[in-house]
Amino acid sequence: MADTPSGNKSEKQPPPDLNLDKPSSAGTGGSKGAGGGAKPGGVSSSRSSTGKPQAPKAATDSPEPAKAKPSAGTPKPGGQAVASAARPAQPAKAVASAGAGPQAMAEEAPPSRSFGSLFLLLPSWLISMVFHMVLLLILAIWVIPEPDRSGLSRIVVPPPTKVEELEEIREEPLEQINVESPVDTVVIAPDPTQVPELPKSDDLDAATVKVDLENFGLQQVPRSDLLAHRGTFFGSGLEGRGKGKGQLLRAGGGNEASELAVAKALKWLAEHQMPNGGWNFNHAMAPSCQGKCRNPGTETEAWNAATGLALLPFLGAGQTHREGKYKENVKRGLMFLVSRMQRSPQGGSLYEGGRGRMYSHGICAIALCEAYAMTKDKYLYEPAQLAVNFIAYAQDPVGGGWRYEPRQKGDTSVVGWQIMALKSAHLAYLQVPPITVRKAVQFLDSVQTNSGANYGYTDPGAGAATTAIGLLSRMMLGWKRETPALERGVQWLSNHGPNINPGAGTANMYYNYYATQVLRHWEGELWDKWNVKMRDSLIQTQAKQGHEEGSWFFTGEHGTELAGRLYCTAMATMILEVYYRHMPIYRAHAVEAQFPE
Repeated sequence: MADTPSGNKSEKQPPPDLNLDKPSSAGTGGSKGAGGGAKPGGVSSSRSSTGKPQAPKAATDSPEPAKAKPSAGTPKPGGQAVASAARPAQPAKAVASAGAGPQAMAEEAPPSRSFGSLFLLLPSWLISMVFHMVLLLILAIWVIPEPDRSGLSRIVVPPPTKVEELEEIREEPLEQINVESPVDTVVIAPDPTQVPELPKSDDLDAATVKVDLENFGLQQVPRSDLLAHRGTFFGSGLEGRGKGKGQLLRAGGGNEASELAVAKALKWLAEHQMPNGGWNFNHAMAPSCQGKCRNPGTETEAWNAATGLALLPFLGAGQTHREGKYKENVKRGLMFLVSRMQRSPQGGSLYEGGRGRMYSHGICAIALCEAYAMTKDKYLYEPAQLAVNFIAYAQDPVGGGWRYEPRQKGDTSVVGWQIMALKSAHLAYLQVPPITVRKAVQFLDSVQTNSGANYGYTDPGAGAATTAIGLLSRMMLGWKRETPALERGVQWLSNHGPNINPGAGTANMYYNYYATQVLRHWEGELWDKWNVKMRDSLIQTQAKQGHEEGSWFFTGEHGTELAGRLYCTAMATMILEVYYRHMPIYRAHAVEAQFPE
């Protein structure tokens, strides 16, 4: 029974000695593991005659491994003898270890206890983490039972008892129709001169882009002057050229005869439009005329100028490419101008050869800006803005004027058209560079006399037409009614009166056009006096019969020979539209509170 107390021995053993692999102090060689040679106790047992392993005597008294006592004739375990005796037994080491007795069991106990001790030394958080991970794995693989579907009811649809049969469709021959009279096929060849129609835009109120308006004039231009209440330039209604047209006509001094003259003039202009949508100063080129009207102009290259000048009377009467009796004529005319615009980084140029040049561009720019302002058609926004940009580029950078060629030293005649275009653009909410306006004022200062009451052509002077142009430009740029120079200038024009002689058939329509606008904005007794003579003279001199009916032609002016009957008719029509074409500038209820100090 001495070789089976291994259980009790394991309980009494102290913690394992971590220096078991070190040599003992007695010089026995110690235990070297499985590959380090024979243990001291194993040598004696291997040499026993019976071959059975002997348990050491002191196994129960000491926790250290038992040492074998040397017998008679046996060398002491000192090193070489034991090593030499152990070498033959190395091949059978696995067998010996398998048959080890209580000594081997005693040696195997310390590793199991070391694992237990290491488990006790583990931190609590690590044990908790492992436990919860195992718990999460169990929950993850938890199988949720499927819901009980036994309570669901079944819906049984019985098969149809009777199938409806489709009726057979019989094909019947088509009845032949006999055409008694044959129809001639008419082939219309496309006209290469036709201009495509304007694209339709239903958004009448939205602007294409947000435009930051600049102050117009020396510092600021009042929003309610000149064109402030006309059409859609300001407000929501066509107060001047639309619904309020009749009231303004009567209040301003017009009558039924003047309006009838305007209607006949528009009809004559429409009949002399060219197939390509434009107009030409040689009106005899129109297919509907073919020389039936006298006095054609000799200037045939200025297509843009003639087209722009012919469009202005239609726009002045409230006719646009969207509405009115002549909307198709206006549409084709606008498309003609847009198609001929030369775009560049400097803007959109309608400059052309012949006598038109910058005259052409200024007149066309007015037409485009007015058409855009009256309709808010986004298609016209870009051409109108580009035309304004080119005016700014073409201005004389030194003197601030305009003339025949871009950036040339200016003259008052060309300047007048450009300033009217800039004013129309500003009131149409297009961008106008303030520096352009300041330089235009600088030019007017350079040609004025009598402290601004009179104006010359390229130098200080007092010509009739140039004075009228200069005063109208000053009104557009913000001069107040109380300005002494303006008052003297208006009186000077009134003293000269309209330049028209019905009996002789002579007139200076260029002067009459500008001066009539100046007096209309001034109003009062001076306007009433002017209007009676100007209005009645034009009504009297309008052609009354033949293909010329509704047109005018005057001699006595250099421009009439070049521009002919078309030019005279357009200028006379705009003069008779002055009652509603522009709202008067100096009306107290609309202006005085908005002029800059």
